[in-house]
Amino acid sequence: MRRKGFANLAVLLPMIFLCLCHPLKANADFANETLNYAITYKWGMVQKDAGDAKMTLSNHGANYQITLTAKSKPWADKIFSVRDTLRATVAKSGFQPLKYIKVAHEGGKYAKDVIDFSRSGNLTLGKCTRYRVKKGKSSTSANSLSGSGPTFDMLSVFYYLRTIDYATLTAGKTIKVNIFSGSKAETLTIRSAGMQEITLRNKKRVKAYHIKFRFTTAGKKKSSEDIDTWISADSRHLPLLLEGSLPVGKVKCHLLNY
Repeated sequence: MRRKGFANLAVLLPMIFLCLCHPLKANADFANETLNYAITYKWGMVQKDAGDAKMTLSNHGANYQITLTAKSKPWADKIFSVRDTLRATVAKSGFQPLKYIKVAHEGGKYAKDVIDFSRSGNLTLGKCTRYRVKKGKSSTSANSLSGSGPTFDMLSVFYYLRTIDYATLTAGKTIKVNIFSGSKAETLTIRSAGMQEITLRNKKRVKAYHIKFRFTTAGKKKSSEDIDTWISADSRHLPLLLEGSLPVGKVKCHLLNY
């Protein structure tokens, strides 16, 4: 795998992890949970586990605390080492993100992004502070993001996706939300590709909704690689499998504890 390809894999790890404004379901409450994922790299006949990711959610009074950790395997460290931690605080009322932090150690570089969310009517604002250390030199920058309508960060959107009633997301319908990262605001468009039966890593066959994600910025310019996701057809709507393309090969994220 080329170094550039593995750098793109690092971007996809946290994403193990809308034309309609889709409301939250009345039973959108989440209990404390931990989800474990294996990240697999595939190129032709080569298929090998390249990393691990763990997502946890805990209830803290009126808020949820969500954490995602991702790390590359020892063999992959020799090509491009990844040690990422993402944290989000989300208000249970209206499922609104309050704060998002990403700390990344990737390829020997350090980066930290902090986003503080605020709202004014239907407008969501994000105050972003970015810290970087490169070749022993540190820098700090700031920028502001805004979005109209449902707006999330890279972690809170993971749980928002689980509140959607995919049985009603029929052909031709899409859902759009804004996503704030440290540097930009993206639009995530979701459409359903129907119900499918898939095989999990433990060889269990289950029914799942096949969902396609497309990321764009202003002007509808493609900003990230498309992602295919299979979400469990039960009431938990767990992301069972995610698949994305790299410059060389593909990456898959498999839920292990289902």
